[in-house]
Amino acid sequence: MKKQKKALRSHCPVNYGLEAFGDRWALLILRDIVFRGKRTYGEFLRSEEGFATNILASRLEQLLDAGILQREGDEQDGRRSRYLLTEKGLDLIPLLFEIVLWSARHDDQSEARRITRLVELIRADNRQLSAQIREKVKRGEAIVADYLS
Repeated sequence: MKKQKKALRSHCPVNYGLEAFGDRWALLILRDIVFRGKRTYGEFLRSEEGFATNILASRLEQLLDAGILQREGDEQDGRRSRYLLTEKGLDLIPLLFEIVLWSARHDDQSEARRITRLVELIRADNRQLSAQIREKVKRGEAIVADYLS
């Protein structure tokens, strides 16, 4: 039986985003995929923020239901699933980059200081950089190591 889509609280553009991907745990999953190349439940579970298993499972389902993630079988281990960004999910890369800029500006202890070259590139042309990064993310590559200072 197919799940019925939950009605939106409103069709405000900000609300739509918040309902699709707007809680901290969902954004951390997106961060882990884009910046760290994580793809499996176990990899997400080992994130430094300490996902509870029920929260992680719930947010993965939320992102799948919203069409931001897709799940596929792992080629090396058929018991495991890999989570990949859909086109809709890849469209969130510029937003994640804007969050990095905001953090760099307002958090005096931001780890953005470790990726200063990436921060500079985002500031210079977020859209162009996002288009380039998109291809790496599609291949499942982590991007943060390329920019560590």
